[in-house]
Amino acid sequence: MLVVEDESMVAMMVQDYLVDEGYEVVALAGTLDDAMNAAEQCSIDIALLDVNLAGTPSFPVADVLEARGIPYMFLTGYGPDSLPERLKGRYGLQKPFKMRELRREIERVRNPSGGAAPGADGASLR
Repeated sequence: MLVVEDESMVAMMVQDYLVDEGYEVVALAGTLDDAMNAAEQCSIDIALLDVNLAGTPSFPVADVLEARGIPYMFLTGYGPDSLPERLKGRYGLQKPFKMRELRREIERVRNPSGGAAPGADGASLR
């Protein structure tokens, strides 16, 4: 999993929660450059994106993930109207959010047809 978040405390809390839930966070990125590198090069199966990275939109990262067929969602302090029309379907949660809501949204993004929960087969989650 890729976590793109410029607020280090938020990134650490999300990462800790995800690890506790059995996910493997393969990359944390706090800048657009780091996020682009991770999105282009890392082996990930889902990504969580903050919309605003120190004043820079993360939309180019979404474009890379889209091109690679990697599911993702936005976690943002802004509402869905902050996203361009083409990305509104990727809105996930508005900050602040409860961690149990994060798990539910990850499951929704990974299994849009309502299949088995992530990790139900014991496989590693990246």
